[in-house]
Amino acid sequence: MEWSRNPTRQLLLQIWSSANLLIGAMDVTPAMLAAAVAVLAVVASLPVLLRLLSASTGGKKTKLPLPPGPFGLPFIGQTLSLVRALRANTADDWLRRCVAAYGPVSRLSLFGCPTAFLVGPAANKFIFASAAVTAKTPESLARMVGRRTIREVVGDEHRRVRAMMVQFLRVDAVKRYVASMDGEVRRHLDEEWRGRGTVAVMPAMKLLTFDVMCTAIFGLGRDAVRRELWTEFQQLVRGIWAVPVNLPFTTYSRCLAASRRGRHAVAGVIQERRAKLERGESAPSSDVVTNMLAEGLPDEEIIDNVMFLMVAAHDTTAALLTFLIRQLEADKDAYDKVVHEQEEIARSKAPGEALSWEDLVRMRYTWAAAMETLRMVPPVFSMMRKTVADVEYGGYLIPEGWQVIHAANMTQWDPAIFPEPGRFDPARFENPSGVPPFAFVPFGGGARVCPGNEFARVETLVAVHYIVTRFRWKLAAGCDRSFSRFPLPYPSQGLLIDIEPIQK
Repeated sequence: MEWSRNPTRQLLLQIWSSANLLIGAMDVTPAMLAAAVAVLAVVASLPVLLRLLSASTGGKKTKLPLPPGPFGLPFIGQTLSLVRALRANTADDWLRRCVAAYGPVSRLSLFGCPTAFLVGPAANKFIFASAAVTAKTPESLARMVGRRTIREVVGDEHRRVRAMMVQFLRVDAVKRYVASMDGEVRRHLDEEWRGRGTVAVMPAMKLLTFDVMCTAIFGLGRDAVRRELWTEFQQLVRGIWAVPVNLPFTTYSRCLAASRRGRHAVAGVIQERRAKLERGESAPSSDVVTNMLAEGLPDEEIIDNVMFLMVAAHDTTAALLTFLIRQLEADKDAYDKVVHEQEEIARSKAPGEALSWEDLVRMRYTWAAAMETLRMVPPVFSMMRKTVADVEYGGYLIPEGWQVIHAANMTQWDPAIFPEPGRFDPARFENPSGVPPFAFVPFGGGARVCPGNEFARVETLVAVHYIVTRFRWKLAAGCDRSFSRFPLPYPSQGLLIDIEPIQK
């Protein structure tokens, strides 16, 4: 048995991971620190034990070397250093130093696990397409959304669940959502923007994308259930990277409680949809929950996938919209081109007429600007996977059970691929075929490419159309352009902007 796969060692690593996260968390309290000290006292004597365990493997050697680089201090590795860099938005430089020192394939230790860090388009393709690599979800997120999601299941089960979701996210389905998205965006701007002098963009976009998702995918009305889910999900997402210690005073405990309430609300939706289906008042094509019921998916698995979709489908698009608004405020040329494109479409519509699919097809420059925003500020900084078998990459062995990560910015800010990467240039994406394969991966790739990418595109374009044709904006006094990347990019003060309605 390889030392890196020894089950005793894996258990010890999990113990360390909890203590390590506890120390690095934002909500540290004296009691939590005391618990961490107790754990550290236990693990202080582990190196001797691990050497004995390693000796028991018989000294087997592999033909291929492990990736270069240090694991760092026992168990701690580079976790605290990377977390600090993410919070300070210096993680790009942190990773570039790693590449400069060890090359495009290196090793480190993160969250108590040995990790391979891979860089480049070929690495992106390997991570997304290799059968030896599968998804890995942080323990805190897995416990909140469930363990039977489309992200976690593999093989035939993954294909089955994906097919259910794709029915509601593919192009022909998304075309049917344009009118409902149009109505949700107009309503949101009327209720949340009109009559106000200042708006915090990120919270507003989170609410908008949540409402669009609930209406289009889940068929939820604007009722108490939606309001309850919104409240619980805002608490739940704070725990994606929370300390996995379920004690009353922790963020994790509060997020787990929000998850339980959210799951209870989703269970109520399932009961209501089942009754309608049995009475013949709905069809499998009505919404994704009804379709999963008709396909015989167990209730618990439906709840897991609904919870996962609700987290995944609104936070990332909210980040895209927020940073696109931020970029257009800073780049007058790009702003003018987006406004010109959208005003031409607006002039072709009758008063109150909703946008159509054909209108969205004409928004080529606007979507190129959105793609360039995704290149510069990817909503997901890094994807984490794990190996399910020993695998060779770049002349190195990545053992079974290792974490494997890549970082989108390592290719999306590579000047050899995107000249002058710090310059906002939507023209890069006016001809998408000019971008090398797997160099730009905002929606993943291979068999696990995000099934909601077309939904996100349409949602973004509809929202931008009404924002730029109804309002002008500038950064509010005292609001800078800084942002954090932990766990998702979040601008300072939620991106406060002063808005002015456009008189027509």
